[in-house]
Parts: sequence; structure tokens; C-alpha cells
Amino acid sequence: MSNDPSTSTLEDYQDTINSTITPTPTTTTSASASSHNSSLSKSQSAIQSLSTILPSLPPSISSSSNPARSLLHDHHTASHISSLLRQPDSGAGDNNLCRWLYDTFQSSDPDLQLLVLRFLPIIAGIYISRVALRVPLAGFEAVLLALYAHETATRSGHSITVSVPDLSHPSLYHETKAPTKNNSTGLNLPVISSSLEPYGTVRSTRRARIVGVALELYYSKIHEMPVQSKIEFCEFCSVWAGQDGEMYKEMTGSSCSSRSERKEEDGNGEKVGSIPLPWELMQPVFRILGHCLLCPNQNKELVDKGSEACRSLYARSMHDIDPKAILATGSLLRLTKQALDSNDEFDPTEIPKSRVISV
Repeated sequence: MSNDPSTSTLEDYQDTINSTITPTPTTTTSASASSHNSSLSKSQSAIQSLSTILPSLPPSISSSSNPARSLLHDHHTASHISSLLRQPDSGAGDNNLCRWLYDTFQSSDPDLQLLVLRFLPIIAGIYISRVALRVPLAGFEAVLLALYAHETATRSGHSITVSVPDLSHPSLYHETKAPTKNNSTGLNLPVISSSLEPYGTVRSTRRARIVGVALELYYSKIHEMPVQSKIEFCEFCSVWAGQDGEMYKEMTGSSCSSRSERKEEDGNGEKVGSIPLPWELMQPVFRILGHCLLCPNQNKELVDKGSEACRSLYARSMHDIDPKAILATGSLLRLTKQALDSNDEFDPTEIPKSRVISV
């Protein structure tokens, strides 16, 4: 060891700097543990509240390290909740299950919010189907408004746009004889979802927008949703369409069974009239159906239900003469047929081989 005092001082200085800039792992671990404990406490509290509504909750859910995730994928409990949501008085303002769904989503815990979104297809499906019946639906509306407010706050009210190349400008990969005169210099930004305004109540003019935004939130988490939740969504799309799409069955080549008369009924067997399907509601519906039909690791029942819903919506769009809906549903049907045809090796980038020269 050197006896030079200057060397000793330099080493002490370096040790001091290293101890200052080196992060302390104990602090990070403590914060992570605190966050996990907070999430676990919220989940256990939500499960305990749910047990007053569903006394038959499996004990394994409460003892799980992540109760919210366990409940999300528990088929028996989900079926019980779904049956309660389909009861005639399920959407009333004093309904305990609607109140639980509202409070659970307001907990701000991501896993609990995901659990509430799992039942959105039933909530939105029954709500839209019962609006014309003029029955109390304040419970469903409270849940939908909570989802809408969450998405509004997340997006700060801004619209969602996508940048598309402007075909009015010359291509970078082709030569032009003369520069194209064009005063348009801005980006071409089609609006995927328009800007959001804060709403505290559901009115007839806002209903489709509020439900549509809730479905947009569902679509953003759809990769985490159980298959049964997506199947329920497809079933309610068929109910909303109110049209028999069996005549278009050859467009998908699906092997699903014949349609039943439930198409004219809601989830409770109550007769419903023609349901308005504005574009602001159908836009997220088509995105969700696209996932159900074309997602990786496809489930056969889900594909069949999605094809059935798409055919019904195609029939409805033909009945209403809605060009945008006809284009969207027709494209989904053709893409589904290509995906289901195991012998179809079509590649859109491949040049077709032919000995015939077309002039």
C-alpha cells in the first residue's frame, strides 16, 4: 500500500463518487414490492366485494398471487357474472353488479380494469339492444361512462390519426418530366377516432359515440381477452344486425351451423326492433371482428361466430345501402375465406404466371 497522502485522498474521492452515482437496488426493490402489495390489496378488496354478490367464488382465486388475473380466466365465475348481466333488471342504477363493475374499474389497477373490460361485450350488447325498450339502464350507463372518461383522460381528448402518403406528390422512386404544381404541403392524416369531449350523462345523440369509444378501449386490450369474451361480442353483433346472412355463407366457406331465431332477440330473449348502427359505433366493431377472424392461433368456434356476425352485418349494410359498411364487411368476408382455405397459397406480391399476353 502506498503511503502517499495524495493517492489516499484520490482513492477516497473516487469511492465517494461511486457511492453517489451507483443506484441503490434496495430502493427500487422496495418501490416494486410496495406497488405489488398495493395492487394485491386492491384485487383482494374487489374479490371480497364480489363475494357478497357471488357467494360461490372459488377459494383458489382469493389465495392466488394475482386474484384479478385468475378471475379473468376463470370460466365458471365469468359464466355466472354473464348470466347475472343478462337478467331483466341487470342494468338498473341500484344493481349491485353494475356498481361493483364501476367501482372496480375506478380502482385504477390495470388488472382490475382488464377484468371489467372482459364483460364489456355483454354490457354494450344488452345496453344497445334494450335502449328501444325504455327500461332503466343507469347501471350500464355508469360503467360505459367510466370507460369513456378513462379513454378521454388517457388521450387528453385528442383524436387518433394515421399518416398516409399523399399521392398528389411525385414519387421518390420515379422520374417526372416536369415538377407537379401542388399547393398542398401538409400531411394527409385520416382520423381513426375523432376528438373526445367529457360527458357526464348519456343522451341519444352521444350514445353511439360513448359505446364506440368503450369498444375502442376493449380493442386496445383484445390480445389479453379470453376467447369466450370475444365469442360473446360476435353473438351480440349478430343480434344488432337483425338480418339473416345465410345467403352470403359461400363468401366465407364457413362450416358453422344454421342460424337460430335468436337473431331477433337480445341476450334475454326479449324481442328488439331495428337497432341503429351509425359509423362511429361500427368502426371499432369492424376492428374487433377483424381480430376475431384473422388473429394468430385462431379458435374455430371464434372464427365461426365471427364469420356469422360478419355475414349478418353484411346483409344489414346491403339492406341499409351503406357503402362504407358494405366495403368493410365484404372485405372481411373475402379475407376470411382466403384465411380459411388451406389450399389457397395466394401471394399478392407474386407475379401471375401465364403464357397468354394481354394487350
